[in-house]
Amino acid sequence: MEDYLVRAIGFNGQVRAFAARTTETVGEAQRRHNTWPIVSAALGRSMTASVMMGAMLKGDDKMTVKIEGNGPIGPMIIDTDAKGDVRGFVTNPHVHFDLNEHGKLDVRAGVGTEGTLTVVKDLGLRDMFTGQTPIVSGEIAEDFTYYFATSEQVPSSVGLGVLVNPDNTILAAGGFILQLMPGCEEETIDAVEKQLASIEPVSKMIEKGMTPEEILAAVLGEGGDVKILSSMPVKFQCQCSKERYGAAIMGLGVQEITEMIEEQGSIETQCHFCLETYDFSEAELQGLIDEINAQ
Repeated sequence: MEDYLVRAIGFNGQVRAFAARTTETVGEAQRRHNTWPIVSAALGRSMTASVMMGAMLKGDDKMTVKIEGNGPIGPMIIDTDAKGDVRGFVTNPHVHFDLNEHGKLDVRAGVGTEGTLTVVKDLGLRDMFTGQTPIVSGEIAEDFTYYFATSEQVPSSVGLGVLVNPDNTILAAGGFILQLMPGCEEETIDAVEKQLASIEPVSKMIEKGMTPEEILAAVLGEGGDVKILSSMPVKFQCQCSKERYGAAIMGLGVQEITEMIEEQGSIETQCHFCLETYDFSEAELQGLIDEINAQ
């Protein structure tokens, strides 16, 4: 099954809902960065939440999420857009702890319980929208829930799950976001809270092979009257290219590029997000200098 997400409403439009299957997407990140299980869970949860947040954007809008806790995995950065593309990387991919008291991956120990969750939205305007909230648990889902409530003033519930195979590959990944719309009735709030308290973990739903549509049906319950509005594919997609790195090198100026040629001859650049490498020979670097001088 390919990864995808759905947008929906429930309770006659009083609840906005998103759900996603991200198994292959998180698996691609795991393969590229060779993340160990705790890091896979932290990065995978973060990418899943971010790509659903991206679905709240429009057109060519873009968003960057940075989760910077005091745990050993270090900062995580995720880029996403309104089209289901997402990419992410973590500073330290090789972090391991024993299972926590619940027999689960100890994501909290990896991420840390102090730090910040920062969201920067590029909405095509002169100024970026930036929201920042403190990390409240390090389990990621609760941190996004707190972000929505505090920074965007939207009461929300975020459920995220990543299951890792014994060989470190990704067995299943996905999640949901529920948001209460303005004017939501108390009866609806009570019904949503009651349903959320009774459902099984989202990771179990995904492990069973439940689709995003089925996850929302389970999360909102029979009385939720879920109506799917749209769906879109989700994939790990990096925007890097040799041309972009060439432009970045040109931004360093003639003197610094000349010094590169004199000291190294050629250089190798690497993308943090996908780990693709781009080599620039001495002739190519000289070509960049010529291009600068021709401007």
